[in-house]
Amino acid sequence: MFKWFKKKDKKKDEIFDKEELIEEKDEAETQEVEDDEIDENINVESTVNELEEGKEEVEDKAPKKISLFEKLMGGLTKTRKDISSKIDNILKSYKKVDEELFDDLEEVLVTADVGVNTTMTLIDNLRERVKEEKVSEPKEVKELLKDEIKKLMTEENMDYKLNIEPSPAIILVVGVNGVGKTTTIGKLAYRLKREGKKVLIAAGDTFRAAAIEQLEEWGNRAGVDVISHSEGADPAAVIFDGIQAAKARKVDVLICDTAGRLHNKSNLMNELNKIFRITEREFNEATKEVLLVLDATTGQNAMNQAKVFNEVANITGIALTKLDGTAKGGVIIALQSELKIPVKLVGVGEGIEDLQPFIVEDFVKAIID
Repeated sequence: MFKWFKKKDKKKDEIFDKEELIEEKDEAETQEVEDDEIDENINVESTVNELEEGKEEVEDKAPKKISLFEKLMGGLTKTRKDISSKIDNILKSYKKVDEELFDDLEEVLVTADVGVNTTMTLIDNLRERVKEEKVSEPKEVKELLKDEIKKLMTEENMDYKLNIEPSPAIILVVGVNGVGKTTTIGKLAYRLKREGKKVLIAAGDTFRAAAIEQLEEWGNRAGVDVISHSEGADPAAVIFDGIQAAKARKVDVLICDTAGRLHNKSNLMNELNKIFRITEREFNEATKEVLLVLDATTGQNAMNQAKVFNEVANITGIALTKLDGTAKGGVIIALQSELKIPVKLVGVGEGIEDLQPFIVEDFVKAIID
């Protein structure tokens, strides 16, 4: 038993039309004098060259497929500039590895929202590693630091995949208002549907004005149905109806939004406890995932939110949004190191395809190049 707590191309058409006109013109003028033919051939050659250039221009404008790693690199540009460039400047300014160098590296990591505790652990580990391997060149420290970050983030052997197998599965999405919860649900529904899953959404955040309408709009964009009640309705009742609909329709994944405007820990616990009880009673056979959505731009405040939610619910994964708009992406290191909760999804843009799985190796490469 799962434990809840602890259109046509217009330019190409114009090109083909011009080519037909040129052919007709050549046939009509075959009987003209030789001088006229020479002039006409020059004009035709010029037009053909223009057409070929036009075709090349059309081909050049075709959108290129961007890989997940390239999206992550783009999304973490601000964080990379804040961390990597500062580290490079520090290492260039030293001729030997000494305690002052470690102090400067510590300052860079703390200001990038890696967190004081996590930073101290990283620097201590790095110091020991430098000593063991007898590293004397400052430039060699960078690779060691990347390796220590990777080790710290993977030492618990966490599962970074969403818990949605075997089906049916239910994903309860929690988080405060304003972190991008609704957007994340819409993008996740789109992603799962493209993977061949039959998906349904339950609009359980009935307290926030326009939350239901926004989720329905995302449902339309993703091509996924949304189960909803009127504003102010009991969230647990919405989840109940969502579960019944999921069972009747033989859905693979039910994604449930939950209320984000709860004034204190007691209210949060009571509301989530109600939803968990209904889920356990009505959908006990389902695979469970409790996904906490956090806003990367809030830095260490995201850590505080994670601590509160982790006290009242068994959070199994984190979705970190708005990574493309912040230099505080270092908070991911702290989340995994201190709370031992895997970051499973990251938002690296505003597009519906800009929610992607989190991969530690790619993240470390993206923030320290």
